[in-house]
Amino acid sequence: MIEKRATAGVTADGRKLTGYIAKFDSPTTIGGFTEIIRRGAFAASLTAGVDILALADHDPSRVLGRTRSGTLELREDDAGLAFTLSMPDTQTGRDLIALAARGDLGGASFGFIVPDGGDSWQGNHRELRSVQLHEVSIVSAWPAYQDTEISLRSRQPDNGLAVRRAWLETCK
Repeated sequence: MIEKRATAGVTADGRKLTGYIAKFDSPTTIGGFTEIIRRGAFAASLTAGVDILALADHDPSRVLGRTRSGTLELREDDAGLAFTLSMPDTQTGRDLIALAARGDLGGASFGFIVPDGGDSWQGNHRELRSVQLHEVSIVSAWPAYQDTEISLRSRQPDNGLAVRRAWLETCK
């Protein structure tokens, strides 16, 4: 079963969205349990050479970019899973940039599967150590991981856009 998590706070630089899909070592409560993502959790997915898609609201008919074409760049750094997404000049792309510029975008999300041994549980505390990343999404609403950031940087200097804090969502 693919699990999904969402984060908020989007910045754009012209037609690029940037920020963090997930931040490491930042516990969050999801329903009745607490989850934390550890450093290196995405490393296997990033080095496997699989094509990871960027979608709008987890909808595979609304592709925004992909790693294979270079329009989606994903990397782990000390803080978490960072991304840069070159937005398409499509209606969906233009709409999401407009929402991000206004501060109305929900944030980002990611769909993943936990391979055998990729997580551990202690009571209702879950630690994610390795996940198979399938897609990342720009979402319109309902973020959940509070320490994750996504940014939509404007071309205009000092336009007053603030980076919004993000949190993680379990999508149904």
